[in-house]
Amino acid sequence: MSTPIRNRYDFMLVFDVKDGNPNGDPDAGNLPRVDAETGQGLVTDVCLKRKVRNYVQLTKGTETGYDIYIKEKAVLIRAHEEAYKAIGAEELLKGDEKKRKGSGDKVEEARMYMCKTFFDIRTFGAVMSLGVNCGQVRGPVQLTFGRSIDPVVTLEHSITRMAVATEAEAEKQSGDNRTMGRKNTVPYGVYVAYGFISPALAAQTGFSEEDLDVFWKALTEMFEHDHSAARGMMATQKLIVFKHATALGNAHSNDLFKAVKIAKKESVEVPRDFAAYDVTVPTKDAFPGVEVIEK
Repeated sequence: MSTPIRNRYDFMLVFDVKDGNPNGDPDAGNLPRVDAETGQGLVTDVCLKRKVRNYVQLTKGTETGYDIYIKEKAVLIRAHEEAYKAIGAEELLKGDEKKRKGSGDKVEEARMYMCKTFFDIRTFGAVMSLGVNCGQVRGPVQLTFGRSIDPVVTLEHSITRMAVATEAEAEKQSGDNRTMGRKNTVPYGVYVAYGFISPALAAQTGFSEEDLDVFWKALTEMFEHDHSAARGMMATQKLIVFKHATALGNAHSNDLFKAVKIAKKESVEVPRDFAAYDVTVPTKDAFPGVEVIEK
């Protein structure tokens, strides 16, 4: 595996949505997530990581070291069992749970195997202390919720399907055969999520420069492969990366993020595309020891 990254990174992901639901809340009838106090739209870190995983699985899934641990219909313990077989500890799978969890060095070997095999484990980390224990991994890449720059409006639309599901429904409607439904959207919103990449944790998982390049590409292109009728138009508009010259960093992330200004233009009353916003990024020499990169 390639050498782990040695520089600290902080980054801002700026994306927008038009006439879609960027992240439905299952506890609220799948309505778009909103901060109840400010009216700003929210997109969870879990939602963004899901899109990264899907992109990597789509584009790199057949390559060694780029399998995805948390994927649709996965049975996680099967991957754990494969790890024990790969490190030559298959006999531990026959013991009881207590024995498997007390296997010491074998747990560490299995943990490293999982990091080497699965991109999302060495990127985001994972808790793998199931019956077949592969330990725990704290990932070097951490993401915040995405939050919209301005408050968003959530709209509810009635939709009609010119068919019914069962004979009983058809009989009840005397052949009219219509099914009514609801669809919820945000007319427009610009969201910002923040991220942090730790070289100290990368050294523990093996997260490399090659992995970093894949991750940057995933953030810029993931919405291109995630279209659906529910999500409308979504796109990454900007990825602003702060590369520190050292492993511990050369500036506080909070100061770096504050230096980026995203604001609605005064001439725009109701924004409906990204051109309605001005984005100001600090100059490349604004923070000594920090390289500002726009992707």
